[in-house]
Amino acid sequence: MAHRAIHPGEHLAGQLTELGMSAAELGRQLQVPTNRITGILNCQRAITGDSALRLAHFFGTSAEFWLNLQKLYELRIAEQKVG
Repeated sequence: MAHRAIHPGEHLAGQLTELGMSAAELGRQLQVPTNRITGILNCQRAITGDSALRLAHFFGTSAEFWLNLQKLYELRIAEQKVG
């Protein structure tokens, strides 16, 4: 049975909801453009090394955590295409 591909933006959205924080506020906190955050939240932008480092610092996680979410998402998409 194939697993559903979960974009890191879905996880990030949950974190922001718990904090009651907007994408614009997170962008300010991370010192990145708001459209980078909204792109991730809308599952239209991948987590880059830079974003992973910034998110890790803000949320007290590791950059590897965020990059692993991205890689797992990409793997699930590939599995769905290959079958």
